[in-house]
Amino acid sequence: MTWPSGSSRTVLTLLQLLLLYFACSEYVTVQASVHEYSGDRFVAKGGAFVVHGGSEGIYSSAPSHRNSTSLTDNGDSYIRFEKVKFRRGKELANFSSGLLHAIVFEVEDRETIGGSAYGGQRAVCCTADLAKLGVCSEGEIIHRPSTENPGWPKVFGVSFDLDEEVATLPSKSIEITKTGMYNVYFIHCDPKLKDLTVEGKSIWKNPSGYLPGRMAPLMNFYGFMSFAFVILGIFWFSQYARFWREVLPLQNCITIVIALGMFEMTLWYFEYAEFNETGIRPTGITMWAVTFGAVKRTVARLIMLMVSMGFGVVRPTLGGLTSKVIMLGATFFVASEVLELVENVGAISDLSGKARLFLVLPVAVLDAFFILWIFTSLSATLS
Repeated sequence: MTWPSGSSRTVLTLLQLLLLYFACSEYVTVQASVHEYSGDRFVAKGGAFVVHGGSEGIYSSAPSHRNSTSLTDNGDSYIRFEKVKFRRGKELANFSSGLLHAIVFEVEDRETIGGSAYGGQRAVCCTADLAKLGVCSEGEIIHRPSTENPGWPKVFGVSFDLDEEVATLPSKSIEITKTGMYNVYFIHCDPKLKDLTVEGKSIWKNPSGYLPGRMAPLMNFYGFMSFAFVILGIFWFSQYARFWREVLPLQNCITIVIALGMFEMTLWYFEYAEFNETGIRPTGITMWAVTFGAVKRTVARLIMLMVSMGFGVVRPTLGGLTSKVIMLGATFFVASEVLELVENVGAISDLSGKARLFLVLPVAVLDAFFILWIFTSLSATLS
């Protein structure tokens, strides 16, 4: 069985790049609910200079759990800032600056940030026109108290003194008393602070641990699915051993899919459990879970395609289609693996990045091709 030489080289190159990514990532500590800022630069947006510090769903603190002895499962929900520093160049340290703000708000309160004069373009920083109206001080961030959530948004900051190159934000812990999607931004309004960077970290915690809000229910789900796969595996393997003389090749493939599903669900459960306990995502377990999942999805689709072609039912081999089927499976595996790695390995925010959109497209196209080929082959086989 041989592949076309050009296609073979393409797939092998992709696989080599994937393995290189694995090797390099094994030495990287990936943190999730611990959001690290490592020299992130401010970007001009709406007249302000902004760094996005994170977005996560957080459940409100649970007072009934205050007496828990666990450090993570104690019912507290908070966002804590630790060792957050703003750094400017030595050549820009010859003046004292305005406030550099950290702002925390729930998504329903987003309209309390910013304003506009006479219905014009909305601005985050107070403009001269707004200052004339007496609603704010020019050069400061515009924010109003929330009517739905008293005391929010939370805004605090620090400024540079003369000849000071580093300004340290006071350590602060903000308790979450309302379930919602929370955002953190670092903002300043001083155009003279060029190339300003932020360092440090913020720690986001839910009542039951460090898992972000959208991921918290998944730990129990994967625990349940692990148990379900164990029950399915026991039943399937008992029947497999009982009728081993009559097993078809396709049933061997189904056995592989069940085993892969069992390993995948178990790895995801332990990955989420460790992440929830420490706030740091275990890179090794995550990558193995992603790989088992990608292999399982690839094998499952190939089984469906081969059965629709009549393999193991009305024909003993796929003939000349074998290389094409393997090529499609290998391409789908690489695309699916890369998508899952980008989605699951890295700093966690409950908002997907733009890069993920481009990685979804190849997987969606390949899935559509699988579906089209399956139904076309099934129709030909039935005929």
